[in-house]
Amino acid sequence: MSILPGAEPMRHDGSETGVLVCHGFTGSPQSVRPWADHLAAKGLTVSLPLLPGHGTRWEDLEVTGWQDWYATVDRELRTLTARCERVFVCGLSMGGALALRLAARHGDAVSGIAVVNPAVTFPRLQGYALPLGRFLLRSAKGITSDIAKSGAGEVGYERVPTQAAYSARDFFRRVRGELPQVTQPLLVMHSRTDHVVPPSDSALVLARVSSADVTETVLEDSYHVATLDHDAERIFADSYGFITRLSARKTETAGDGA
Repeated sequence: MSILPGAEPMRHDGSETGVLVCHGFTGSPQSVRPWADHLAAKGLTVSLPLLPGHGTRWEDLEVTGWQDWYATVDRELRTLTARCERVFVCGLSMGGALALRLAARHGDAVSGIAVVNPAVTFPRLQGYALPLGRFLLRSAKGITSDIAKSGAGEVGYERVPTQAAYSARDFFRRVRGELPQVTQPLLVMHSRTDHVVPPSDSALVLARVSSADVTETVLEDSYHVATLDHDAERIFADSYGFITRLSARKTETAGDGA
């Protein structure tokens, strides 16, 4: 199968600080590639995988589920931890949910999490209809390119396979249950106006995690795909500052221990 132009995965070898960047549901690495490129340009080791079923045709997504998507980022995290002294996980939308689950499951192997418009709920009406509706309707209208910036676009699917949406709904439910297990430093960046994931999802994350070090940033001039929108540079700068602050703290702690 051919990958859509711009949807290719990305890997960059840099310092002993690693960053795993996760894209969202029906999207592709293109939506977060500028974020990954910025961190790589700062000298960090960066991995941006393509989730199974994404970046090709929506029909390919139809035969995958959350277990496949999570297994991919889990494997990438393990690869980074084998190479780097510390690893951070970043994510947009469902990529944020993947990042949060990695943090809940891997504990100290994750040094911090930075998420943009994290998705942890599913629209109520569509969610009620999915258990039966996925057998009656194969796909629904796409959710990509919710961007305020003129001329900007997201490489993703124009259709959402309902079977995959049903799996995403199940995944979000699981992530909500695991949020109290998230104890790492957390940076949540969310748009004030988002037509795909409501800001209440970010509020729910902030309310349920057990992290003591929490930073919330409200993005005033962007919609859902904020990493391609007017606030992209702020996301890049804030996340890099978050990573360098925590990396310096870990280095100081290691020095004290010696």
